[in-house]
Amino acid sequence: MKKLEEYVRSIPNFPEEGIIFRDVTSVLQDADGLHLAIDSMQELVKDLEYDVIAGPESRGFIFGMPMAYNNRKPFVLIRKQGKLPCETVSKEYALEYGTATIEMHKDSILPGQKVLIVDDLLATGGTTQAMIQLIESLGGIVVGIVVMIELKGLKGRDRIKDYRLEAAIQYEGN
Repeated sequence: MKKLEEYVRSIPNFPEEGIIFRDVTSVLQDADGLHLAIDSMQELVKDLEYDVIAGPESRGFIFGMPMAYNNRKPFVLIRKQGKLPCETVSKEYALEYGTATIEMHKDSILPGQKVLIVDDLLATGGTTQAMIQLIESLGGIVVGIVVMIELKGLKGRDRIKDYRLEAAIQYEGN
């Protein structure tokens, strides 16, 4: 049986010179790889008590939805600005070049609900930090974060050090 990291395609010098892009589409395109990714992420948080799973578009949806389904939990969408039809709360955050804004429906998290964040990748931690702030603004309690890949060299874990973070794969560099 292959290890999860064997399903991840590494593409050197993308999107720019010196970067190794960790491509999760190669995991998704292989039934065994996808199954292993979901199972591995679920295993990392099997002891965690949570009421709802939240994930950002688009790959947080891909990994979070099967976990929510398997564990009979609701799934909350975190989307780019302007994509949700009902009343929303939003959070702007810094990117390497500029800013981005994410949103959630105002009624998607109830005060006191325990939330597990699921995503494909942790890099600098900016998006994850924004998701935490958004969830907490609605009264939710972030009890954990699970990602398929953590790029340790980008030190995203440092920005969210007060939260439990689990990663199925960790790469030392960027």
